[in-house]
Amino acid sequence: MKTKSAKQTRLINNIIVHVVLAVLAFIWVFPVLWVVMTSFRAEKGSYVSTFFPKSYTLDNYIKLFTDTTLLNFPKMFMNTLIVAIFSCLLSTFLLLSVSYCLSRMRFKMRKPYMNMAMVLGLFPGFMSMIAVYFILKAVGLTEGNLIRVALVLCYSGGAAIGFQVAKGFFDTTPYAIDEAAMLDGCTRWQIFTKITLPLSKPIVIYTILTSFINPWVDFIFAKVICRANADQYTVAIGLWRMLEKEYIDNWYTCFAAGAVLISIPIALLFLKLQKYYVNGTNGAVKG
Repeated sequence: MKTKSAKQTRLINNIIVHVVLAVLAFIWVFPVLWVVMTSFRAEKGSYVSTFFPKSYTLDNYIKLFTDTTLLNFPKMFMNTLIVAIFSCLLSTFLLLSVSYCLSRMRFKMRKPYMNMAMVLGLFPGFMSMIAVYFILKAVGLTEGNLIRVALVLCYSGGAAIGFQVAKGFFDTTPYAIDEAAMLDGCTRWQIFTKITLPLSKPIVIYTILTSFINPWVDFIFAKVICRANADQYTVAIGLWRMLEKEYIDNWYTCFAAGAVLISIPIALLFLKLQKYYVNGTNGAVKG
């Protein structure tokens, strides 16, 4: 009887857990489903009487790429893609390099730097955006195509300050591997690029994803630096403008279509890189 009672208890607990997970999954999926359906909605305007669209159309997606007189979405998309790719490459290199140095090397001012970076990390980055803007303006990076260079510098310049996660991962890699490589004649650079990084794929992929997503979805820095330069707008600014009172009636459903489109590169990047989310140190050291 005890065994039967224990089985029934486990069954009830499993049912409760699955119900809770199903509710949470619905809460998470519901906004996504609503945005996707709205992107295909044929009725214009931001207010409708029904949750499900009465009719569906692809015109919202077509309009994003054909109606460029007011809001040039293809240009905004390319601006964002260029900025995100270069910011990702530069940020990833800086962050992983600094994290490796702080994990493996002992030098003067190492601990004061880590303490200072931890304190500065408590303050949000947008607190410095006005000062950053005037610095960029002083060096002539706030006009024309140089705005994209300014955005790349903004997104990647402070990347090294978030070294804590990557450093913690590098700390778990046995230092004996580095010592063995140095005995074989490897330099620090060779150890970093040919041994440490291949063994640290999870943190490398995590760094790439976060370094790409941050500039892809950022609005504050992009708006401050781009100002009225419409040809340099990013998708975040473009989507925001679609919700302004003079555009919302005609562009609301296009806003939903744009939101779906900008999620695709992030989803593809994650799907492509998720297979590398494994323990990179497995098999590195044999007992």
